[in-house]
Amino acid sequence: MTAKLLILDDDHDILLMLKSVFAGEEYELFLESESESALRRVVADRPNVAIMDISLPQKSGIEVLKEAKKIDPGLAVIMATGYKTTQNAIEAMKHGAFDYVTKPFDMNKLKGAVKKALECNLLSRKVRYTRERPTVEEDLTEDLMIGSSPEMIEIWKMVGTVADSDATVLIQGESGTGKELLARAVYNNSRRKNRPFLAVNCAALPEALLESELFGHEKGAFTDAHSRRIGKFEQCNGGTIFLDEIGEMSPTNQGKFLRILENQEFERVGGNETIKVDVRVIAATNRSLLNQVKEKAFRMDLFYRLRVVNFFLPPLRDRAEDIPLLVDLFVKKFSKKYGKNIKGISPDTMGLLTTHQFEGNIRELKNVINSAVVFCRGDILVPGDFESFLKAKPGTGIKEVDLEAAGDDYYEVFWSMLEPVFDGICQKNKGAIYENVNMGLEKALIHMAMEKSNNNQVFAAKLLGISRNTLRDRLERYRIGASD
Repeated sequence: MTAKLLILDDDHDILLMLKSVFAGEEYELFLESESESALRRVVADRPNVAIMDISLPQKSGIEVLKEAKKIDPGLAVIMATGYKTTQNAIEAMKHGAFDYVTKPFDMNKLKGAVKKALECNLLSRKVRYTRERPTVEEDLTEDLMIGSSPEMIEIWKMVGTVADSDATVLIQGESGTGKELLARAVYNNSRRKNRPFLAVNCAALPEALLESELFGHEKGAFTDAHSRRIGKFEQCNGGTIFLDEIGEMSPTNQGKFLRILENQEFERVGGNETIKVDVRVIAATNRSLLNQVKEKAFRMDLFYRLRVVNFFLPPLRDRAEDIPLLVDLFVKKFSKKYGKNIKGISPDTMGLLTTHQFEGNIRELKNVINSAVVFCRGDILVPGDFESFLKAKPGTGIKEVDLEAAGDDYYEVFWSMLEPVFDGICQKNKGAIYENVNMGLEKALIHMAMEKSNNNQVFAAKLLGISRNTLRDRLERYRIGASD
């Protein structure tokens, strides 16, 4: 039996090109330039595979896809587009597309996709998809995950395929690659999108506090438990919970968490009542859970229970073609935030950014753009706006700052210093971050003022704007100069 291939595109040149490509492949070809005629062709001729353009004049390709799948659920549809947008890929896969390809076509890849789609159709391997819902509009005022590199296109396709299931999701990737943003993309395209979404960083809380945070506690369960407290799982009933840095969870909490994954039930700390919930879990880690399993630091049964759907977010250095998209987004975002009229960046600047090894990934790129926009004096970002930030090693902060542009509270300066090392601070100082960071900053200020004043306490106190008694108290507290 000759396989039937339907091609829908309003560009006649593309139709003729694809006709010549597939003419010698033993396909019966149906070439259509209008949506309605293509749908009639699906009804009358039942093609095995269809290649459909997303951008069509009468109906969008997504609408044609949905109607075609209603007519013939087994039709294997390959969506094609010249616009590499995140939501197109997610929507296409969510509504049952077999694959998603971008223009200009790589003909070898396109032929391979058609061959696989045909095999799927002939073997009746129907792609699972869920009821139709309106397109989720992306809020450009919030943090947004974008990317059109081949690696990210595969991720968007996967999001569209699994979002509407209740399967547990594990997201792996280096710090700063956007794991929480990917979790939100799964949530925003799921049937739970109108229910709560709560995020918990497992590395930022000590074991006992994390247990109470997740599961709640009863009155009197421990010191300072003056009343019953509802945990995140109860608050999130019917919705989605995102557990970041899941590899930092203690063995005790891992056991209790495993029970929730298996039975959707738990008890509050200090309580006996079994509470049942309906929560979808998305977990993330920047560590190798498999290595932790081998080291007996992470439960094997929990690892496999988490990895029902497994995403791996590639580091930014492996998808440099996404950097211009991200740069454009961040420049617009921070220009609006700071009330500046920055039109873009120079070609030399873009070359500097695309060749830089962003060890902090998207988080580092975002922070660098943020700082450059703050200190930029013109309407175009030039290499000079970035050099000091890109040369600074993680944790060393900003080397040369424009104090006038920094303002009076130095928020941006300290943000830039803390951002690259904040995750490490959270892991090292669980439950005492505020106290330890404030103490470290005060100690550094006192020590630096003493050095700048040649250890003259009168001058140092005036420089800092504090009394000499306060200065003496701090010198004694931090043992500054004690070794001298």
